[in-house]
Amino acid sequence: MNLPNKLTVSRLFVTVLFVFCLTAQFPYSRSLALLFFAVASITDYLDGQIARRHQLITDFGKLMDPLADKILTAAAFICLIPLHAIPAWVVIIIIAREFLITGLRLLASNNGVVLPAEKLGKHKTLWQIITIVFFLLLLTLKEWLPSQPGWMPALWTTGGGLLITVTTILTVYSGFGYLWKNRCLLTAD
Repeated sequence: MNLPNKLTVSRLFVTVLFVFCLTAQFPYSRSLALLFFAVASITDYLDGQIARRHQLITDFGKLMDPLADKILTAAAFICLIPLHAIPAWVVIIIIAREFLITGLRLLASNNGVVLPAEKLGKHKTLWQIITIVFFLLLLTLKEWLPSQPGWMPALWTTGGGLLITVTTILTVYSGFGYLWKNRCLLTAD
């Protein structure tokens, strides 16, 4: 197993640690969750860079890298539901979009077609990560500032609401755009 693939597999283990810390109740657990999310995100960047730079792209990496990314972001969004950061319906839309696009890519692969990620999909992913990090940062601030500053609830609601709106719109728009562009795969026998 080459280094990029090891980084991808390590991201799955770091995701487990991230989920544990985000859902546990011990001192500075949310701070550790933010740290683990950052580490996982960095491994995502590094494995792609190393694989492309050193021609270490493998079938395992092509499958597992995007899967590990989806597991990390889905886990983060799901864990943020009980913390009242993200409404459940938004998380359902995000995860449903990922399943639909993954299914479309599998269908294309069975027909010998490779569907690359598009620029809008990458923007969607960036906004999803920004939204997750925003809420993780505020949760971390709550741990470090026990007497909550007056601006924090407003920032949680207003800033969070804006990020959720942008993320949801980009998720839906990029998903429909991707499906529309590749609709021929859906009608093929």
